[in-house]
Amino acid sequence: MAGVNTFEVLSAGIMSTVQDLGRFGCARYGVAASGALDGFAVRVGNLLVGNDENAAVVETTLMGLRIKVLRDTVVAVTGGDLQARTGGENLPGWRSHLVREGETIAFSGPLSGFRSYLAVAGGIHVTPVMGSRSTNLASGFGGFEGRPLRKGDILAVEPVKDVVRCVGRGFMPEAVPAYASPWRLRVVWGPQDDHFSEAGKQTFVTAPFTVSPDSDRTGIRLKGAVIARKPGMEESIISEGILSGAIQIPGDGHPIIILGETASGGYRKIATVISADLPLLGQITPGDEVAFEAVSMHEAVQALREMEDKIDALKRSLK
Repeated sequence: MAGVNTFEVLSAGIMSTVQDLGRFGCARYGVAASGALDGFAVRVGNLLVGNDENAAVVETTLMGLRIKVLRDTVVAVTGGDLQARTGGENLPGWRSHLVREGETIAFSGPLSGFRSYLAVAGGIHVTPVMGSRSTNLASGFGGFEGRPLRKGDILAVEPVKDVVRCVGRGFMPEAVPAYASPWRLRVVWGPQDDHFSEAGKQTFVTAPFTVSPDSDRTGIRLKGAVIARKPGMEESIISEGILSGAIQIPGDGHPIIILGETASGGYRKIATVISADLPLLGQITPGDEVAFEAVSMHEAVQALREMEDKIDALKRSLK
């Protein structure tokens, strides 16, 4: 079924793309997962407007996105607070709103976090590629013509009936994540933590790091203390598959937190960010301070259960 033209991009901002939760099962072909960097925000936003959790949304970074509404519809803005406004008034986050034809949705700059997500009833209508609507920037496919949005782009939306029923839905305020530096990211050791000296591992979990401006959707580069390998260890290993949240230590000893645009890597991984904290990675801003806390696998599983409980509570409240 054809989509219905719903948005016109007046200004694309710093980096705005169409994303869903990612393209999985394709890493063996060298294709990264891509997808929204804050999957929790996407899932909540989609539920608020009556969509499947994996519907395509607009991910926007920092500031500058301006979108004209071409027909009445229902939207929700989640993720970082980039001061979304419509019709000259604030558009409160983590709630669903009716927007009218002719209005403009604009993101003027961050109060907290780094990325916001615009979910719309029906989801952004783009052709799936390898099972996903996410934009793979490096390869130039998926999303909207395989690229970031530009001024003049027209975004279509999957047609839905009775969207008004979703107006006024809200996420529990106490469950909204706190996006603020200093960040405390929980990790489990490995898979190559045994390649690092005890002093290096201790430095990793005690020293603060600063996010480099060189960070992007492929990874968060950190500056600060050097993480020492064991004596005699080469700088790199044979390249292998890699997941979002893996923390590589390249030859210079400065950690890189891998994000969704990377499928393989040849540096040792000292630790991996737990699943419950992966959504936070999409909200970390250059210049922020990051520290790591090692937890057990049991603690990691419990944290994931707690995150899923928040999603389940929202689903129950919408029935």
